[in-house]
Order: sequence, then structure tokens, then C-alpha cells
Amino acid sequence: MSLLTHLLACLFGMGSWISINGLWVELPLIVPQVPEGWYLPSYLSVLIQMANVGPLLVTLMHRFRPGALNETAVVYGILVLGTAASFLLAFFWKESVVVAGAPRSVALLVLTFFLSVVDCTSSVTFLPFMTRLQPHFLTTYFIGEGVSGLLPALVALIQGVGVVRCINSTRLLNRTSGGAAADELQAQYQPANFSPDVFFFFLSAMMLVSLLAFLLLNHHPSVARERPTSRYTTGVKAGKGAEQRPMMEPFRAPPPRRWSSFGTGAYSWREVVCICVLLAWVNALTNTVLPSVQSYSCMPYGSKTYHLSAALAAVSNPLACFLAMFVSVRSLPVLGVLTLMGSSVGAYIMSAAVLSPCPPLVQEPSGAALMVLSWTVFVLSLSYVKVMIGLILRDEGHSALVWCGAVVQLGSLLGAVTMFPLVSVFGYFSSGDTCNTECP
Repeated sequence: MSLLTHLLACLFGMGSWISINGLWVELPLIVPQVPEGWYLPSYLSVLIQMANVGPLLVTLMHRFRPGALNETAVVYGILVLGTAASFLLAFFWKESVVVAGAPRSVALLVLTFFLSVVDCTSSVTFLPFMTRLQPHFLTTYFIGEGVSGLLPALVALIQGVGVVRCINSTRLLNRTSGGAAADELQAQYQPANFSPDVFFFFLSAMMLVSLLAFLLLNHHPSVARERPTSRYTTGVKAGKGAEQRPMMEPFRAPPPRRWSSFGTGAYSWREVVCICVLLAWVNALTNTVLPSVQSYSCMPYGSKTYHLSAALAAVSNPLACFLAMFVSVRSLPVLGVLTLMGSSVGAYIMSAAVLSPCPPLVQEPSGAALMVLSWTVFVLSLSYVKVMIGLILRDEGHSALVWCGAVVQLGSLLGAVTMFPLVSVFGYFSSGDTCNTECP
């Protein structure tokens, strides 16, 4: 019956970020129908970072009032809130209200804030809950977290979001004197196969599935048999010496040396700081820094390259989690090397975004293939690092996973604060014209 527990853990993890991930992939269909236009992504970025008040409150409660917070009730509350907010979006996402003399998508922005609170708070509540199950189920949870990005992307591909066709159009060179006309290509977005309303109903259904999975994780008798035994009560298997009878006390091996007061003390403070820095850096790159420039790095190579990069990147996340189930590398130097490799690939992606609309090999098929491969390797390597750090902190106990979630949100926040002014305020990146860009 552990297969059932694995499935439930995966579905539970799916509810962590599926709402916000789904909202982002739906933006090409939402933006033309709201008064904010393409300023909407900037507003959403600010709202998502404001929603970090949720994980901040939970972390402070764990720090100053340990044991006072009913985590199960909080998880139930945020899953219900996420289901309701996604459902209401289907009815109110395109409704506008006049504020300060201008129409504003108040309902969309408010409901997005609630969804952001749900997803941000999941980082510091879902992970600690997983300590109630045996350690190998945490990897399955991370697979579900990866699916929360993959599933909306696949549904958006079926929906036909952002598919562009270049058509011939005639442009008048001199309107006043009736001058000659010139032919040029014009980007035309193709109509979607179904509306955003249906997509938001789908997101609501997925949140409901996650809620039901959490309910079964708490109450299904088969899952109860998967609770950690006494050998896992501290998050680390006890040594054989701890299982000896009292009469063998004089011959029991001495307890392992504690290197710090963090978790079980298995890591020194220097190593703990290294782990937290790696975790914050990896999440900053994968959650905010590189996703904010994905369109700039891919669109010069064509819309097919963009959609293929997004799809394979979404597949790479759960694939890395699945790989971690069979290949477990917890060496900090090795994880550091993987982080360096992924960051180097990320630097190439960032350079392509900076050079947009004329990145390297823009007119060559090899350029498009290299960009798709870069996004795949980038997400695969850094997602593996995230999973392994999560497993390391799982062994350090419940409070370590709370701090894990807090560091994840902190890294994402720092990445967003860095990229928001560059992308949305100063306009440092340029996308160019999809159909008419000419590069030397």
C-alpha cells in the first residue's frame, strides 16, 4: 500500500504552486482582455512577493511560539482558500472596477494575492508536514511539486496559449502623399482552443484533488502504517547502539558528536550556512531570476523554441526528483559543483536574454537547439540540488524543514527584487519583433 501513499504525497505536493504557475502560463490570453495590459506581470510579481507575509508569520510562530501553531489546520485552510480563489477567478478575472479614475482588475489582483499567500505559505507548511511520513516519501512530494509546473504548461500547450503566426501585411510608406506600400510580416496570435474560464476551473479542480490527497494522508489507515517508527523520530535513523537493552548500557557506543545546535547537530554551522546559501541561490535562479527573462532568451529563436523550452524545463523538474529516488548524492562539494554547472548554463541563458533580439546563433538551427538544451540542463541540475538539500534538511528534523521553506521564499524574494526593476522599470531587456527582427 506504500504505492497509495506515494501517489497521495505526489498529489499533495502538486497543490503547492500549481495555481500561480497556471496563472503565469495563462498570461498571453489574459493580458489582451484586462486594462493593465502587459503591465500585469509586474503587478503580479509585486503581489507574489507581498504574499511572503504568510511564510513570515508561520516562521515567526515556530521561532517564538513553538508548538502553538496547528500545522494541519493551516494546511487545510490554505488548500481550501486556494481551491476557492481559483474557482472565483473563472468568473471574475476579466471584471474591472474604476479606481482613481482608471479601470483596474481589482478582482483579479485580489484573488491573485490570495493564491500567492497559499503557494508561498506552502513552502513552510507542506514540507514540515512531510516529516510525519517516512523519509523516502519526501522525494515523491518533490515530484508532485515539479508536476505543479508541468501540468499547467501541458494544459496550456493543448489550449494553444501564445501560438503566433506571421502573416503578410501591407504598410504604407508615405501616407500624406500616397506613397508606395511595402510588404512586411505581422505577428498574429491564434485563438485558444478553450477560454481562460475553463483553465481556471481546471486549476480549481487540481487544488481540490490536492486537498482530498491531504485529507487521505491524515486519515487513511494504509497511510497510518507509513508513519515513522521510533527509529525515525528525530529524522535520523538511530544507530544500533541505541537499540541495546539497558543491561548493555556500559558497552553502548557513545553518542555521535554534535557539531552544532542545528537539527541533530550532524552539520557544523559553516556547513549549515553553506546549505542555506546554496538553497537560496538555487531557488532565486529557478523561481524568479531566469523565468523572468525566459521569453527574452527564447523568443528570438521562434515561438516553437520558446514553447519547447518551457515544456522540457517543466518536465525536467519532476524528472530530477524522480532521479533523486535512485541516485542520492548528499556530498556538499558535489552539490556545489552541480550548482556551479547549472549556474554557468544559467549565465548563458541570461546572456542570450541580454543580447535579445539578436542572441548568439539566432539565425541558425543549432542556436535554437542549444537554447532548448540549456533550459533543460539548467532546470534538471538545479532541481536535483534542491531535492537533495530538502532530503538533507528532512533528516535534521521538523524545524529544519521550516527553515528550509523560509530560505526558499527568501531566495525567491531576493531574485524577484533584483529582476523586477531591470525587466519592468528600466526596460533593460528587449524582445524585438517576433516576425521582423533582422540581425547582422
